[in-house]
Amino acid sequence: MGAASRIEWTNATWNPVTGCSYISEGCENCYARRMAKRLKAMGLCRYQNGFRVTTHPGLLDAPLYWKKPRLIFVNSMSDLFHEEVPLEFIERIFATIESASWHVFQVLTKRAERLENVASKLIWPGNLWVGVTVESQRHTDRIKKLSGVPAAVRFVSFEPLLGPIKQMDLGAIDWAIVGGESGPYSRKMDPGWARIIRDACIDLSIPFFFKQWGGPRKKGNDRVLDEKMWSQYPLMKHRREAHRPFKNGAPLAR
Repeated sequence: MGAASRIEWTNATWNPVTGCSYISEGCENCYARRMAKRLKAMGLCRYQNGFRVTTHPGLLDAPLYWKKPRLIFVNSMSDLFHEEVPLEFIERIFATIESASWHVFQVLTKRAERLENVASKLIWPGNLWVGVTVESQRHTDRIKKLSGVPAAVRFVSFEPLLGPIKQMDLGAIDWAIVGGESGPYSRKMDPGWARIIRDACIDLSIPFFFKQWGGPRKKGNDRVLDEKMWSQYPLMKHRREAHRPFKNGAPLAR
């Protein structure tokens, strides 16, 4: 059984890599760093290195044993395209994704430059979605680097959204997620910042998912933007099941 996830836009997590390092201002209050510190203190063997980048070969085949189809977020506790993750290990993760064809896997990275550089060296499974995090106008170049990657679905996570993003090219993007920062020391998100992205998605017919307002504690209306809960998903682009849509964060029944 995969680790069930409380992340609103996925069903489960799979962490064959743990640990990461600071790359931009979106990392300042990283939940994964806080969680890794806690898990190390609890004595979990996979976190004995704390938040240092660590590969876990013993977990590579785990999704092959999860028989129920689900959306799986790859490396919620790391960044798959971190410079310390060997290309050979990324290839092995991609091979598992290809073999576990009944699942859909979601990879999210801030390291769009490495993603772009190694894309041509990888065999891209048809059940893999790849996205980049863009927390401010300063990092919209990540979208451009993602645009040429041959993933079945390309998406952008504007989380934590730290400022208005008025200039962005979403022409090659299939899905957008917006969310404020949560947890202690969280920075506030202006509603107008979320509306800019939502309206751009509406204009381009891009599915839009509003994840949360954020803050120290989540509230009952945390996913409501302008009196509506936005939970749109991209149409499934898959070699075996082309354009099979997702509903409420889970695949439609076969």
